Amino acid sequence: MRTPLIKMALGLIAAILLGLGGLNLYQHNRAPSVTFTTLSGQKIAMADLKGKLVLVNFWSTNCLSCLQEMPGLVQLYQRYHALGFELIAVAMAYDPPSQVLHYTNQKKLPFPVMHDGYGEMSAAFGDVGVTPSHFIFNKQGQRLQRTMGSLDLTALGQLLDRELAQPH
Repeated sequence: MRTPLIKMALGLIAAILLGLGGLNLYQHNRAPSVTFTTLSGQKIAMADLKGKLVLVNFWSTNCLSCLQEMPGLVQLYQRYHALGFELIAVAMAYDPPSQVLHYTNQKKLPFPVMHDGYGEMSAAFGDVGVTPSHFIFNKQGQRLQRTMGSLDLTALGQLLDRELAQPH
């Protein structure tokens, strides 16, 4: 009599744990609830970007591959921004703020740039430590892709074409 009750209790516990694990996985695939503060002081809440395709790019001025891909990101931003694409560049906490500001102004980066002075964004996106690192979120705020290292800009353009053609 005890054995069926124990089996039922263990099955119930397993189902609850699987459900919680699924919820945790779902939460990790959602955009974090953060507000970016750009170098110019503009505040951009991730929640306000719903309905847009969003790329969050973690980079630094002393990362060669970050700097090499920046012109391609500028081109993609200029091509797709009016169609519903947003790119936010997050400079790492260890990057001197004056260098980030100088690079941003010198290269006339057209997208929002912030300096993650206290590492809050890095923590919110899963303790980002490698640059470049990229997070792409669909119009509903679900993570489509996380890339550590340089992006394949051709593949990114294809992804943007496909996702921006989707209705909200």
